[in-house]
Amino acid sequence: MSAAEAADRSHPRGRGIALWIGFLLVIAAGIALAWLGAHSVRQRTVQVETVQPGSGPLIEPQDGVLIEYEGRLTDGKVFDSSAGKGPVPLLANQVIPGFAEALSRMQEGGQYKIHIPAKLAYGAHPPEGAPIPPNADLDYDVKVVKVVPNAALMQSATPEPQQQSQPQPQQ
Repeated sequence: MSAAEAADRSHPRGRGIALWIGFLLVIAAGIALAWLGAHSVRQRTVQVETVQPGSGPLIEPQDGVLIEYEGRLTDGKVFDSSAGKGPVPLLANQVIPGFAEALSRMQEGGQYKIHIPAKLAYGAHPPEGAPIPPNADLDYDVKVVKVVPNAALMQSATPEPQQQSQPQPQQ
């Protein structure tokens, strides 16, 4: 067969279409797997969205913070809020694991939206009497008003007040 004959030879159209369909199916499968994988990761990690950036260093576990916040369940029901109470003082290392992780990504003056999956919140055992059901994901809006560096270290270094000794009755 000469080159001219090969050039005249027609190719079946169906084969080219089948290749394109196969290519598109592979791309669609890749997108679906990526979405499912990202969904799985979202269920296991704390998500922090910066609404307004803060300044200064990131909050460390030993830092104290004053925050204003609103905590909601995923259906939008508010379960806790600092509204009307003023900023709430916290030690970054004495909160639920997901909130501690979120704080480590924040700076003084910043405003943030946080999503904490249930296993990094209260899991199957929320505080007794709390309006948080078992295995509930939690959402927070947080404003970091003030950061007090090393507040936990200062608290542990503060000596306990000594009890005054009572005079002993004489015998």
